[in-house]
Parts: sequence; structure tokens; C-alpha cells
Amino acid sequence: MRFERRQVIGGIGLLMAGPLLAQMRQPPKMPAHPFTLGVAAGDPDAAGFVIWTRLAPLPDQPHAGLEPLPYDVRWQVAEDEQFGRIAAEGQALARPELGWSVHVELAGLKPARRYFYRFWQGDYVSPTGRARTLPGAAADVRRVRLAVAGCQDYPSGYYTAWKHLAAEDADAVFHYGDYMYEYGPRASAFNFVTGRQEPVVRPHNSPMCFSLDDYRRRYQQIRLDADLQAAHQSTAFMCSFDDHEVVNNWVSDIDPNDVPADLFRLRRAAAMQAWYEFMPVRADAFPRGGTSGPWRQYRYGGLLDARMLNTRNYRSDQPCGDKFGSFCDGVNAPDAEVLGRAQEDWLVGGLTRQPARWNALLQQIMMMNLDRARADTITVNTDSWAGYRAPRDRLLERLAPVTNLVVLTGDEHQHYAGEVRLSNADDKAPARAVEFVTTSISSGSDGPGERKEHAPILARNPGLKYLRDERGYCLMTVTPQSWQTECKVVDTIRAPGGRLSTHATWRVPAGQARLERV
Repeated sequence: MRFERRQVIGGIGLLMAGPLLAQMRQPPKMPAHPFTLGVAAGDPDAAGFVIWTRLAPLPDQPHAGLEPLPYDVRWQVAEDEQFGRIAAEGQALARPELGWSVHVELAGLKPARRYFYRFWQGDYVSPTGRARTLPGAAADVRRVRLAVAGCQDYPSGYYTAWKHLAAEDADAVFHYGDYMYEYGPRASAFNFVTGRQEPVVRPHNSPMCFSLDDYRRRYQQIRLDADLQAAHQSTAFMCSFDDHEVVNNWVSDIDPNDVPADLFRLRRAAAMQAWYEFMPVRADAFPRGGTSGPWRQYRYGGLLDARMLNTRNYRSDQPCGDKFGSFCDGVNAPDAEVLGRAQEDWLVGGLTRQPARWNALLQQIMMMNLDRARADTITVNTDSWAGYRAPRDRLLERLAPVTNLVVLTGDEHQHYAGEVRLSNADDKAPARAVEFVTTSISSGSDGPGERKEHAPILARNPGLKYLRDERGYCLMTVTPQSWQTECKVVDTIRAPGGRLSTHATWRVPAGQARLERV
């Protein structure tokens, strides 16, 4: 449920303050500045967005130094950075059941407008964040700038790429997932490129995540990072999750380590609650039944219809024992699912009924059917769409009427750009879509740029045009004439101060699923 200007929304964990506060024992004075984890905005639409914060005055202490009581938090949204023109304001409760996080779902704002927001608790004022509302559904939009990033393994390096992304003035950021990694502390990690153990840059400060407290501690450690906070303050995020927010390569109710389903559901429920608590997402993402993360639409007038998908909750088990670089009969299983039929019908129905000039799938796992060149025969990543040919080809066939289809993906820790075809299509057949896979913020640590396996992968996959192993992000500029993607890289994340550059720029002309290097 949403309320109009100058009111805070009702709903779970966001009850309007007032009579309730009078009935509750008032918490003691805040022991220190409570906004150590910063602020964030997310899930924009034409009437508003979500603003988020979490009280943590003493983040290294149990309960972050807070009493197990609700704390009142005031918030304010303005049209100017000096808060001279107030657009909305109100009060919310930061509840211990949700780790003293606050989600305010704004409505009644003007479309296609930048706003500034902040929070108060007592005499303490948060940093100021900014976010844009989406244009109206019928608006004549001429340009959208969308950043894409994710895969931020904390021990692998500094979040330097987030610092650079914060300066891009993007309309929004699509975070494709792996916001945190569930692993425990380790002194070193195996580098698959060099074949050596490399020391971590900065260790996790807590064990492998299983309980709600474990996951909360991990997110809290990550959210203390200044570069990540700067990115969140710079624009609204469209937040997804992939696998490491729970455990590597999970799908549906299936734990990859053969843990019984009932036990895995307990872990997933804890992980999904923590994800919700720390993400600027709407109330319908509140975890119910141990799952979270609804699929969403972000519409930029007639120019761009961006659909964020969920490729974990409804997927059938990975084939071939989930062995990367393998191939088996299970890849062709006719009853396999990735999205599940309800989500697939929503996607196809929405895009075919009222397509925009450009139509984008914001999702987590690669859609290109790449041969990974691990043997003389075909080998695939079984945790990607290539391991699920039947639902992959069915979706591409159903989306055939949709023109200017672009797929945005993460997970692979490298930049890729290529064309998406049906699984057994000839390389000269028209592509059904173009896909950009964005590299990681930090996962994989510093990369060499080119790997020895890049040449054979490119040779076996003529539709793949680009492959690069460095850390960074992508910046998309969408106009009626073209879709342009800048593949940004940072020269090092193993020390602060890494320099940013654009390694490659790709253009997709409107009306053609074809890549041109600029």
C-alpha cells in the first residue's frame, strides 16, 4: 500500500509513526552517528522510488549498539540539493525485526525528475542521496543512460569501480547480483587464470554465512565501504540477486552441496531476509515463504522497456552434475525451466503487447549458447542458459516478434559482447538478440585482460565478438537510433586508486541485432 506526498507508506516494517510510538517504550539516545551504512534509493517508477537506510551507530558491536526497540526515523525528499523545495516528508520506524532498516516507498512525485533525499534520527542527519523518477509511459524519451554492475567479492579487491561509476551520472544502475559472497574468511584464493594461490586484499570478518546474523554481518561489512556508499548515493539501483547471496549455484529448493531441501530452505530464508533488509527494494520484495525478488518492469516512455528477471527461484536443477565445461543429454531436457512458466508468460505477454523502441532483459546468467572450448566436443556453462536449451529456445521463439531486443547479464566476471541465436542455428542466421555481459566489480581480482582460452572460445563461437578479463562495469546509452555500450575497466583493484578507462565501445543500430565496434 502506498500513500501520497508527505506520508510514509504502510506495510510490513514501515508502519506510520504516531499513536504507535506513544504506546512503546522510547529507546535511549543514539550512542553515535547512526547512518554509518549510508543511504540508497531503488526501484524507480514514474511516481517515485524507494529510499533506504539502516541504523548502525556502533557497527562492530552486537546489534550495532542499539536497544531491541523500534527507533523513529524522519525522512525528507526535495527538488533541490539544499532542500529548499520539499516534495515529500514523513516518519518511519526502524524495527529490530528487520535489523533497524528503513524502506520508504515514495509516490506522488513528478515523472522524469531528479530528487534529493535524506534521513534524521534525533539530531543526526544522514548523507544526501539522489535519484530520478522514470518518465511517463507515453513520454517521448530521447536518451537513457543505464549502468550495469555486480559480482563484488569483498576479499578479492577494492570497490574502485563503484567510485568511478558514482561519477557517471547514470539514470539508474542495474545490479545483476552477487552483492555479497557467502564464503568464510580466507588468507588466499586460487586464481584460475594464473594457476596460483593469491593473498586476499581484505578478509571477510565473519565465518561462512548460514544464519540471519551471519548474512547481516556480511552485508554490514560490505556496506561500510565508502566507494559502494558513493555509488548508492549517486542514483537509484535496480537490485537483483544471483546465487552468492545464498550459496554458490543454488536453484529453486536445491542446495549444490546436497543439503536436504528442508535445511536449505532455512538458510535461503535467512539469506533472503538479509538481502531484503539491505536492498532499496519495494514492499513486494519482502521475503515470504523463504523467497524474495519479484520480477519487475522499468519503462522509459516509448524508448526502453527494461524487464528484470529472476533466474534462481524457479529454475530446475543444473544438468551434467553442474560441471562447468561439460555437456550431456540433460542439456536438452524438454521439461527444464529457467524462469518458470508464470514469469515467462509475464515477460512474453508484456513485451509482445506493447514493445518499446528498445526492449531489454535484465538478468543474471548468460543467454548466449557458448561453446567453452574445454574439449574437442561442445562444452557449456551448465549454470547458464546454455545448459537449458529447451526453455532458452522456447523463449527466443516466443520473443521473435519483439524487435531491438538486448540482453544484459553478469555472473561471468568478464566483459562479453555477442549475438544470441537459437541453439542449433547456423552462424549466418539472423540473431534474435544482442547480449552484453558485464564484468565484475571485484570478483576474480585483477585480470590479465586476455586469457589463453580466449582465442579458442572466439574461434568456436563466431557470434561472440568481444571478451575481456578485467574488473569494471558497463555504461549503456540508449537513443532512438542506437544502443551504445561502453565497457569500462579499472587497471587494478588490489590497491586503492585504480585508473578507469573505456576498453571497448559497441553500437547496436536500431532494427538490427548486430554489433558494431565504435
